[in-house]
Amino acid sequence: MKELDGTEYVSFYESGKKGFIGWITSTDHKRIGLLYFYSLTAFFLTAVMLGLVMRLELLTPEGNLVEPQTYNGIFTLHGVMMIFLFVIPGIPAVFGNIAMPIMIGAKDVAFPRLNLMSWYMYVAGAFIALSTLVVGELPDTGWTFYAPYSVEMGNNVILAALAAFILGFSSILTGLNFLTTIHRLRAPGMKWFDMPLFAWALYATGWIQLLATPVVGITLLMLVAEKALGVGLFDPALGGDPVLYQHLFWIYSHPAVYIMVLPGMGVVSEIIPVFAKRKIFGYKAIAYSSLAIAFVGYFVWGHHMYTSGMSGPARVIFSVLTFLVAIPSAIKVFNWLATLYKGSIDLGAPLLYTLGFIFLFLIGGLTGLVNGALAADIHLHDTYFVVGHFHYVMFGGTGYAFFAAMHYWFPKITGRVYSQSAAKTAFWVQFVGFNMLYFPMLILGMMGMPRRYYSYLPEFEFWNQVSTLGSWVMVAGLLAMFGILARAWNHGERVGRNPWGGLTLEWTVESPPTLFNFAKIPVVSHGPYDYDKIDMTQPEEARA
Repeated sequence: MKELDGTEYVSFYESGKKGFIGWITSTDHKRIGLLYFYSLTAFFLTAVMLGLVMRLELLTPEGNLVEPQTYNGIFTLHGVMMIFLFVIPGIPAVFGNIAMPIMIGAKDVAFPRLNLMSWYMYVAGAFIALSTLVVGELPDTGWTFYAPYSVEMGNNVILAALAAFILGFSSILTGLNFLTTIHRLRAPGMKWFDMPLFAWALYATGWIQLLATPVVGITLLMLVAEKALGVGLFDPALGGDPVLYQHLFWIYSHPAVYIMVLPGMGVVSEIIPVFAKRKIFGYKAIAYSSLAIAFVGYFVWGHHMYTSGMSGPARVIFSVLTFLVAIPSAIKVFNWLATLYKGSIDLGAPLLYTLGFIFLFLIGGLTGLVNGALAADIHLHDTYFVVGHFHYVMFGGTGYAFFAAMHYWFPKITGRVYSQSAAKTAFWVQFVGFNMLYFPMLILGMMGMPRRYYSYLPEFEFWNQVSTLGSWVMVAGLLAMFGILARAWNHGERVGRNPWGGLTLEWTVESPPTLFNFAKIPVVSHGPYDYDKIDMTQPEEARA
């Protein structure tokens, strides 16, 4: 390939073995990141289509599109695919692999073969989950696999639980790899507080992946043992305790929320200073808040269980901790907005998705505080309010951060640029559809509509119809977004190393990067985002 100045170089696409076999046996972190991206996108769009079927079912109160058992199976598979195949691995597996080693000045991750193995485990877990579509009955327990229902029902719970177990191991390997890479392979001169904030977010996430994920793995094995061997662990009929399952599941699954969201916060912390042309406000506060979220997140699992019969003092403690974990998140939001204040803002598509993340995540966070309040949760527990809150945090947070990262690093990955006007139009269609889809759920929850029902009372019909209409608008925006990027990947205008004017190390290498990223490992003399030290009047190639 050639750079804009005519310099010849060999990109990572052209290095190594060619063809399908060359890609699936490559240990290059960038190729593995793209393998994850292709896989994740396919599963994400599949899960979106399943969600669309659910919304079509809920268009009318009678629920006459699919059978109740089929609806429950679609609901379960939608949740498993979105959580375990898209949201949890999403940003770390794709953009952590592609960008993070270059950002810290490394030629690859610490364990390249382990990195490839984690992708193989991801694909294996995904296909086991999908096999439940054709082998026996669809599992209908929901993505949480709550006992004793999951133990007593004669459906494909074992296959679905095994899939989640394997996917958990893939997550552990990714976390271990990133922790070691950040500890051992930083460029000479790059101290801890010289690292980009995306690397800090992945570092905090890595510890959660390493320490929390084994808990859900053990829990799922216990579930399989009870179902297959009749061991009495969670089923009261066998002498077990179903609340024990809830404790074990949420001890992992609430920290998993931060596995999902923390990398997204890291992406936001990268994009805002670049598009505001200002040094990030409160760098150390953002870095420490990532670690604080990871730490406090281990202790708040009980707020999912206020109605399970736990003691009054325990409920109060979990409620206080729930409000406490909001503080480091609020610190991040304040610092992002302070960075934008009086900045020279370029409202490009990456920043637009970033601002969408902040807005939607704030709604998700504030509704989470409502759920964390003891009295309010008694009324709202297991209603559509929880569904709306969950999607504002997970999709509005992690999903929009994923899209922001996709638009931000697209020129680096492909060497091409997309149409800004088309990308912005797709964003607004998506954004309007998103709020039409999920905000009515908050209203339905306050009205008392229970979640996970395939039919409902007539008084809930209007807001369900608005929500279903919103799903059509949002899906149109999603398809437009992927179509615009796919077209640009093949036919977009070529760009140089640094189209956004970024100051982290990935913007100093070729677009797309070479096989080992750097001809010579860089020596770092100052921290990231120091626009005060850069002459912004110089053209982008000179700045790079």
